[in-house]
Amino acid sequence: MQNLWNEQEAAQYGGDLAQCVYASRLLGRDKSLVLHGGGNTSVKIQERNLFGEDENILYVKGSGWDLETIQAAGFAPVRMAYLLKLAQLPTLTDTAMANELKLGMTRADAPAPSVEAILHAAIPHKFVLHTHADAILTVTNTADGEARIREIYGDTVVMLPYIMPGFKLAREAAEMLPSSLSENTLGMVLLNHGIFSFGETARDAYDRMIALVTRAEEYLQTYGAWQVPFVNVHRTNRALRQELAELRREISEVAGFPVIVATHDDDQSLAFVNRQDIAMVSQQGTATPDHIIRTKRLPLLGRDVAAFSTAYESYFAEHSPNAEQKLTMLDAAPRLLLDPELGVVTIGKTAKDAAIANDIYQHTIDIISRATNLGGYRSLPVSDAFDMEYWELEQAKLRAGGKPPVFTGEIALVTGAASGIGKACVESLLARGAAVIALDIVPEIVDLFKRPDYIGLQCDVSSEAEIIQAIESGVKAFGGLDILVLNAGIFPSSRRIEALPLAEWDKIMRINLDANLVIMREAHPLLKLAPRGGKVVIIASKNVPAPGPGVAAYSASKAALTQLGRVAALEWGADNIRVNMINPNAVFDTGLWTEDILQARAKHYGMSVDDYKTNNILHVAITSHDCAELVAELCGPLFAKTTGAQIPIDGGNDRVI
Repeated sequence: MQNLWNEQEAAQYGGDLAQCVYASRLLGRDKSLVLHGGGNTSVKIQERNLFGEDENILYVKGSGWDLETIQAAGFAPVRMAYLLKLAQLPTLTDTAMANELKLGMTRADAPAPSVEAILHAAIPHKFVLHTHADAILTVTNTADGEARIREIYGDTVVMLPYIMPGFKLAREAAEMLPSSLSENTLGMVLLNHGIFSFGETARDAYDRMIALVTRAEEYLQTYGAWQVPFVNVHRTNRALRQELAELRREISEVAGFPVIVATHDDDQSLAFVNRQDIAMVSQQGTATPDHIIRTKRLPLLGRDVAAFSTAYESYFAEHSPNAEQKLTMLDAAPRLLLDPELGVVTIGKTAKDAAIANDIYQHTIDIISRATNLGGYRSLPVSDAFDMEYWELEQAKLRAGGKPPVFTGEIALVTGAASGIGKACVESLLARGAAVIALDIVPEIVDLFKRPDYIGLQCDVSSEAEIIQAIESGVKAFGGLDILVLNAGIFPSSRRIEALPLAEWDKIMRINLDANLVIMREAHPLLKLAPRGGKVVIIASKNVPAPGPGVAAYSASKAALTQLGRVAALEWGADNIRVNMINPNAVFDTGLWTEDILQARAKHYGMSVDDYKTNNILHVAITSHDCAELVAELCGPLFAKTTGAQIPIDGGNDRVI
């Protein structure tokens, strides 16, 4: 394991808290140590309070912060004396403990302290670092994990059996540590959970963490259980979008709301799901119960969602000690699916949830593969897994989650999405919780947004093959399609009919009309499977009801597209798909309006450019954002009973009115 400490970098972090920030960020950079909010770090600092008294304060990572990006504001300051008193209580529920931790803080605006704050306080060292290192989890998730840890570390680490994070773990550690720590102690291993290191400086604690994890990695290398090769599996070339959309619909019905279904068919994923012993190794449980919250206890093998749901309900009924405890949303639906053709499929309320589940499971694949080579993978008993899955603090988070954005779990496809109205539509849909598949002919579309709920695909919509491939790729990324925004189009230079070449007419029709026919045709079977019904919005034009001279091809293409949309509204209503059109006018911040075209149109009407831009009844400028917000609302509940509508967004046009 590489030690990333850099003295020049570290020198920029002045003070103990800043040093803890630096060490935390170094740990967060290495995903084999911590993933997505995992791990904890802390530092003990003496501070003077309002009354002039010196107090020992534990600055511990706050809830919701990620080690890779944490800042000083991400640490919760808690009074050490209060924490150590809490550690002496005989019993305390985790909910009560979380409340007491907040009461012990010195700053009301700080994040909630980690549930492991008492444990950090009980360790008598200034800096404490905690990770879920893959190498440690690999060793401890074997039948003789405890003995192997002793073999690796001897008396240089204290070892605790697995205890669920919370007050019970803190109480156990507080009782055991005073008599267990010695001058040789470098850290502490919690079986099936992770490793702690500590020191009087941030660098000491960090160096010890790297050294301890490196020893575990070297041990695995010695036993041929670190670099585990995998066999390449043939990847299917057939289209899967229909099957994926059907699978997503079934999972959504079980979950009770739309979900994101992300398919991962990389070489490692396919090799793992095609292992001959997959039915055994994949059904042992997670590498650490901390992962259960993101991935559930077990993945679904194959695609029988109904059978998984039934089995899960039985599992819940058998292990729930509380008769009043209820299945929470998404519980009876899988969050991981392993299929020999699809690979690893992750499911979540959002694309971010599905992406996190995949990140965690890719590391789980490594841990399972290595532990199998070391002597056999073995996770914790089912009872411990259930306790973590239905931990009172996690249930409280679910209850306090609030109302999600309107399009949470839904998937939108937007064409012509790199600029203008298309880009604005992407932004408005993302802001409302949708995952977005964005198509455009320019390569910049790929990196337009860097976030898990966005995939940009370069696509020439005049190519039927490229359209089909783009839809296939988008569905593999998110699982289906709920919203379709047809925006891509071209606006030619002004040309009267008598001077209009057939080649120009054909090009405009191919992009503004024919391409949309292909997209609608290919999208229909997917929209039909949308859990809340499909939504289509066509970006037409004011030129449909009120054409102008010099734009015959454009006006005719948009009028024909509108007729196509009206027919689709008639035909697709029975499939619970609504189709509506908007007619923008004078939206000048789009790629269609070059400076030359704008000046030519203004000159045609005998106006200045500024007057031309607000040439409407309300004398207002119409922006791409205005159009995008209307598009998003048309796809939302406000227009749930509207289809076939043509809505102007033009500031009022006397010819349209």
